[in-house]
Amino acid sequence: MGLISWNACISPAFIFVAVFLILTNMPCEAQLSPTFYDYTCPTALSTIRKTVRTAVSRERRMAASLIRLHFHDCFVQGCDASILLDDSSSIQSEKNAPNNLNSVRGYEVIDNIKSKVESMCPGVVSCADIVAVAARDSSVAVSGPTWEVKLGRRDSTTSGLSQAATNLPGFTDSLNKLITLFGSKGLTARDMVALSGSHTIGQARCLTFRDRIYTNGTDIDAGFAAIRRRRCPVQNGNGDANLAPLELVTPNSFDNNYFKNLIQKKGLLQSDQVLFSGGSTDAIVNEYSKSPKTFRSDFASAMVKMGDIEPLTGSAGVIRKFCNVIN
Repeated sequence: MGLISWNACISPAFIFVAVFLILTNMPCEAQLSPTFYDYTCPTALSTIRKTVRTAVSRERRMAASLIRLHFHDCFVQGCDASILLDDSSSIQSEKNAPNNLNSVRGYEVIDNIKSKVESMCPGVVSCADIVAVAARDSSVAVSGPTWEVKLGRRDSTTSGLSQAATNLPGFTDSLNKLITLFGSKGLTARDMVALSGSHTIGQARCLTFRDRIYTNGTDIDAGFAAIRRRRCPVQNGNGDANLAPLELVTPNSFDNNYFKNLIQKKGLLQSDQVLFSGGSTDAIVNEYSKSPKTFRSDFASAMVKMGDIEPLTGSAGVIRKFCNVIN
């Protein structure tokens, strides 16, 4: 009996079934996409943009607050809107973490956006995506760069209060600590410096820079320190909540003056000034101080990378009806 070719024994139907079984048993990882809501909620992005623009026009500081909200969300459990959850019987809210309490703002803007979007497209647009898009639109609202926001994140059903205490940078962190922390999130030292440039807008409380303006004489411009002391008394507990702009020259516009200030030893926070203090990031600060175009481009790229930190996609997580509570 002659040999029969194995290929001749395989029918097309058999091949189809075999390929189907292989594919359906492979792990599937949903991908984020800028067009995620194009058909399911086509008015979502314009609604977010309009609401953010209105909020920023009422209070210029809100732009910085919404960018920071996205940052503090992504650094704890990934970009999953866990920071928005209030305390409950099952949730210890990240809002109460040391770096968030009485500091992170903008929750009511996100809630307002969610209410509008939910009325148009119930159960479709996640709070995590709203936070990400609002950060981009906030940058644009104060003449900052824009970027393409990838969408399709889902919302967590858990909070990361304990992680928030260790995963968020502090205002007295050293350069090495900052580089290590950002590196643990897949971000480079250059990304870290670019993202720190968001401090070109926004304000900080006296308690976060008091030690710097009273005890850090060798690494701070004397005139700058004197100006900041006017509204930040030396005694702890006295004027702790008094605000000062993070950037001295154009505190309401997104530009590269933040880096020029660092070179002049006029960084408000210690964690700002360490970026230019004889260390490995001095050259990056110098570059950004001379090239606003490079800074804007790198900031946009770093924001996209940050938005990719551990998102919940596919069947993971949920779409919350209200951003501050689990369904």
